[in-house]
Amino acid sequence: MAWQRPDGRIPYELRPISFYPSFTRFAPGSVLARCGDTQVLCTVSVTKGVPKFLEGTGKGWLTAEYRMLPSATQKRQERELFKLSGRTQEIQRLIGRSLRAAVDFEALGERTLTVDADVLQADAGTRTIAITGSFVALAHAISKLLQEGVLERSPLCGQVAAVSVGLLEGEPFLDLNYIEDVAATVDFNVVMNQHLGIIEVQGTAEQGSFSRTQLNQLLDVAQKGIQQLLIAQREAITDWEARFVGDW
Repeated sequence: MAWQRPDGRIPYELRPISFYPSFTRFAPGSVLARCGDTQVLCTVSVTKGVPKFLEGTGKGWLTAEYRMLPSATQKRQERELFKLSGRTQEIQRLIGRSLRAAVDFEALGERTLTVDADVLQADAGTRTIAITGSFVALAHAISKLLQEGVLERSPLCGQVAAVSVGLLEGEPFLDLNYIEDVAATVDFNVVMNQHLGIIEVQGTAEQGSFSRTQLNQLLDVAQKGIQQLLIAQREAITDWEARFVGDW
């Protein structure tokens, strides 16, 4: 193995992952998700009503917003106020698509779940950590709605986690930090459910191309990481077995 990881991890090793639920007071669901030096505050709010295309259908909706705080990186970035960058729009759409795969919108009724993912500190992997942490926040929000009697049954019909993988010196590595992300010749973001079914794959060759064999290797490495993340998510949701495990 030519590439030596800056933090000494083996190729298939995640950075230390932790979730701090109920991190804020007012949102029904909130979690500070930490993965290595990347920290993302994930909150979920609930409002009555849905977008016009869903009015009268009895179905709910989930949407997501993603922002990076100005001091999240070494060099301060200007706030995105009136016009979002293409990167920000792409990431928040990815978060929304990923989490919608885990929600039964008929059970939710005509309510909208708004996920806010705010990057407090960035060391690569912000979009995948935002998805993984936001799922935990989503579960906490739904649990609160069930406790309050707002919902009769849980609309959570699956579990979702995401991780980054990449090729460094031609070999697959899991959960890249910033130094590795910059050096990678191939960079992938993979989203999977609790059955390890693929929800979304984003990948590109930064230099040249990659083979089908390398693609399979990257997906294998991503699957190993997501299996660990799914376990960590469940451990961060205190009433997981009682409220959310049904006929999955």
